[in-house]
Order: sequence, then structure tokens, then C-alpha cells
Amino acid sequence: MIKAITSDIAIIGRINAVPAILQVICESTGMRFAAVARVTDNSWTTCAVLDTLGFGLAVGDELDLNTTLCHEIRGTHQTIVIDKASEDALYCNHHTPRIYKFESYISVPVFRTDGSFFGTICALDPLPAALKGSAIQPMMESFARLLSIQIESEETAQETEQALQKERAMAELREQFIAVLGHDLRNPLFAITAGAELLAQRLQEEKSRTIALHILTCGRRATNLVRDILDFARGRLGNGMTVNIQPCPDLGDALRHVASELQRVYPQRQINLHIGDLSRVHCDRERVTQLLSNLIANALTHGAQDQPVDVSAQIRDQAFVLGVHNFGEPIAPQVLAQLFQPFAHPLNDAVRSGLGLGLYIANQIAQAHGGRMEVISSQEAGTLFSFRLPLDPDEAQANPPTTP
Repeated sequence: MIKAITSDIAIIGRINAVPAILQVICESTGMRFAAVARVTDNSWTTCAVLDTLGFGLAVGDELDLNTTLCHEIRGTHQTIVIDKASEDALYCNHHTPRIYKFESYISVPVFRTDGSFFGTICALDPLPAALKGSAIQPMMESFARLLSIQIESEETAQETEQALQKERAMAELREQFIAVLGHDLRNPLFAITAGAELLAQRLQEEKSRTIALHILTCGRRATNLVRDILDFARGRLGNGMTVNIQPCPDLGDALRHVASELQRVYPQRQINLHIGDLSRVHCDRERVTQLLSNLIANALTHGAQDQPVDVSAQIRDQAFVLGVHNFGEPIAPQVLAQLFQPFAHPLNDAVRSGLGLGLYIANQIAQAHGGRMEVISSQEAGTLFSFRLPLDPDEAQANPPTTP
């Protein structure tokens, strides 16, 4: 409760209109003490005060709740107005005017916007004042409504700030997670794959060499999974995927190398290449080869096992177009709508391989370049994934990519 009241005092202190409200009340009534009080079922606490009377209360000070009229207002929700307490029929014998030695008094309830009781705006003076029937009561009740709105606004702002601070703290944890994942997993995996590759080259006995190759294949698969998780974390949890776009005169060779690597992993499958002159393309070569690797791996996994995978890369209509085509069961329309979302798998995938991040990461790479991914799929024509990157940067800016 104490923490909540402290927070309420801070909220009132941040509302710039409060000092002006108290000043207007004192000048309009002639009373020399005015305050905003936080009133609960067991406490009365000053949140803001204007005291030229020398009453002796400062912000954060408390009064015995039972000695105040605000305690009664909390129960009745009604404004109390007293012109001259010593002659007032209701309050001439009341203990509060005697304790605090005032004649004139006015106090209006303040509610939160949800209707709950917050406290009061009150004013008093040892001298009588003509308050009843004047414009003072409706003015102060208007101030109370204004204060209610301002309290809600400040509470919302405070909640937003707290949420922002929490999000910043979470962002720092996410960045640490990405760094730890990148360092603590990739380094030992590199040692495993490098060692397995060296063993596979040196071992002569076929059974031992097969085991070493199996370790190498598993290590590379784990490395790719870590890479995908890192890319996902950067895209969704970090600062987004970054690319280093520059001239890539050897892009064609890099794409051929990717296809060759996957051909060795899938020696029983056929991968056809159709790569044109790509010397004009500016891109992040490593990211584009990663995109192609993901698309080919997707085609090999989900395409018809007895049909080839066709890879094409060419300049067409002032754009670099990279496509991967396979035959097999078409992708259902309801799946197409979610295909580039993380952890997506075709509905008919009996055995799910990987994390379902390959197409999501490919799409992120395309968007980071200012390009876009496209997919068409039918029973007759098969499935074609395409990455289209305009050669003119102005065209990319004029037609920003959208998430499929």
C-alpha cells in the first residue's frame, strides 16, 4: 500500500496542471490552503499542496483519516461545502473544524476513470468565505474530472515506460543469447566437423571411415541448424538481418558451388543448373548463397524423389532472378499463405526435417536486399520458388517488399 501511495504522489507531481489548479482555487475563494489528497480506507496523504496559511502540511505528509472530512467524502462520494463552520447546522459541533481550526472549507471527490475513488481536492481557511451557491463548487468539480483524466494519462505513460524498460532489458538478454549461441555452439561444432573431415581423409578402414563421414554429416547439419537459429534470433529477437551489398562478379561460381555441395550430400538426386551472366548483380554473396542453399534443400526434401531439381539464375527484366523448381505434390493454398512464417511445415509432412526456418530465412534475406520471394505451385507445373532483386536500387525503394 505504501508503495502504491508513493507512486500516486509521484503521478500527481508529474501533472503540470496541478499547481495551477491549486493557485486558481486559492485566488478564486480567498482561502489560503489547498491540496490534492490521496485517500484510502485507512490513510490520508498529501499529494500536492499550496499553503500560504502556514497550515504545516507538505507533500507526503499524512493526517489521521478519522479526523478528516475526506473520510466522509470517500463513503458518500459527495462534495462538502462549508461557508462558516461555527454556524453551520451540520458541522458546528463536528470534531474536524475544531481540530484543524477552520471556518471555510470545500472538498470535492476525485475518481479514476474506472470509477474507483482516488482522493479529494480540498481547500480551507480560518476565515469564513461565501462558497455555497457560487461558481466555486462546479469549478472544482471540473478540476476533479480534469485531474482524473490526467491521472489516467500519467499512469498509462508510466506503464508504457515500464514496459519499454522491460523490453530493453529483454532485448539485452536476447542479444546475449544470440552471442552465446553463436560463440558457444558454433566453435565446438567447427572443431567436430573439422576433426571428422580430417579423420575421414586419413582413415583407411572402410567402417571407421564411414563412421567419420557420418559424424561429419551430422556436424554440418547441426552447424546449419545453429546458423538458422542465429538468423531467426537476429531477425525476430535482435536488430534484424543485416546484409553487406557489394559487386559480386563471382556470384555465378558461388551459386554453382552451393549446388555442388548439396549434390554431394544427395548423390542419388539430379540438380540441373542454368546460370547466366550475373556480373551486374550487387548483393551479399554469402547471404544469397545461403538463400539458394535453403531453397535447394527444401526442393530436395519435399519434391518428387525421381524428378530433378532445376536451378536458374539470370538477369531478366532489369532484375536478378534466382529460381529453384521441383516436381511433386503441389503446395496447398492454405499452406502457401503461411509458407514464409517461421517453423512452417507442409501439412502432409509425415516426417518433419529441420526446424522449418529455411524458407523464413530465405524470405528475410530477400527482404534485407530490397527484393522479394515468390512461389507458384500446381500439379501440372510443379513448384517454383523465385528470388527477385531489382538491379536498380530506386526500383527496390519504390516497390518495397512485403511479407508473403
